[in-house]
Amino acid sequence: MSFSKHLAQTSPYPIGIEVERAEGVYIWDTNGKRYLDLISGIAVNNVGHRNPHVIQAIKNQLDAYQHVIPYGEFSQGPQNKLADKLASLLPDALNCSYFVNSGTEAVEASLKLAKRITGRHEVVAMNKSYHGATHGSLSVSGNEVKKQQFRPFVPGTAFIDFNDTSQLDQITEAHAAVIIEPIQGDAGVRIPDEGYLAAVRARCTEVGAMLIFDEIQTGMGRTGSLFAFERYGVIPDILCLAKAFGGGMPIGAFISSQENMELLTHDPVLGHITTFGGHPVCCTAALANLEVLTSEDWIAHVDAKGALLKSLLTHPEIVEVRQIGLMLAVELESEERVVEVISSLLERGMIGFYFLSCRNAFRLAPPLCITEDQIKEAGAAIVECLEPK
Repeated sequence: MSFSKHLAQTSPYPIGIEVERAEGVYIWDTNGKRYLDLISGIAVNNVGHRNPHVIQAIKNQLDAYQHVIPYGEFSQGPQNKLADKLASLLPDALNCSYFVNSGTEAVEASLKLAKRITGRHEVVAMNKSYHGATHGSLSVSGNEVKKQQFRPFVPGTAFIDFNDTSQLDQITEAHAAVIIEPIQGDAGVRIPDEGYLAAVRARCTEVGAMLIFDEIQTGMGRTGSLFAFERYGVIPDILCLAKAFGGGMPIGAFISSQENMELLTHDPVLGHITTFGGHPVCCTAALANLEVLTSEDWIAHVDAKGALLKSLLTHPEIVEVRQIGLMLAVELESEERVVEVISSLLERGMIGFYFLSCRNAFRLAPPLCITEDQIKEAGAAIVECLEPK
């Protein structure tokens, strides 16, 4: 492992693979060792590493132009085509997209939009949620360990428990928005009970609060539908996308109705601005990514592939496997065992990873193009890692 002394790090214990190249579901290090990527770059490479259609689209756009002006000033084909494609895939209430650079940016902007729509400033979020690392996003994230050194945060945020309908009456006419992950990702794949998201939707409608769905991890086919909210028949007022949205390129989006988005253009003008948001290369990649997801049959097989992987994870040490689509949390007895298993998988040429708010579980979220044989290989390796040495 060799990091430049001039390169900032995020923890004292990085995985440290020196990457040579990546293709499909595999990553190779500089020594030629091949790794099966079971986490998709943390829910980014849903269509696999260097998907040929995405790569060709990027190359074509690079031959035309890169950045020409900050977002919103010029009419650019990549932005227009991507917005049109999203509108064709989403309900009418989500027909207008604003492109940004990342998930946390999408969350920040969605909170601003909700305040602009309602004229209110208080927000309800979920305990154990995670929405990003900037101050506004951390303000609505329910992970105190990640937050404690960076206070104070944006005031006016209240937290309730995910899946507890008895707490929904805490959402009132004072609140601009409720922000929620349809499936809590970094809390360890917490799946909503039947009717819970519908109850949140009903309460928001009752009190006039905007419902924001953070689909940064759950979007782009990860849960077995293009967007997770489609599984539950609940439509948010504002939708946040990022991670797998760009097919490996950095891009986020917050999406609402044209009427709502119009509010960001006046009082004040430039109510939200970004220099690099909607970058033409990233928009081109995102469009190609959507074209792959809507033309291949991968999403149709996500539920079956996820169920197969779950069925293979049987061992006395496994406390629980929480699974929806190809989004899994494998819970063990302790954080120490999780670290040992992830390390053992790495030795076997497989990449797993931990959760931010559920340290006694590890995540599995392979590219949607993973085959049944590769799933069986991964399942067997995970069970082997749990055997006593």
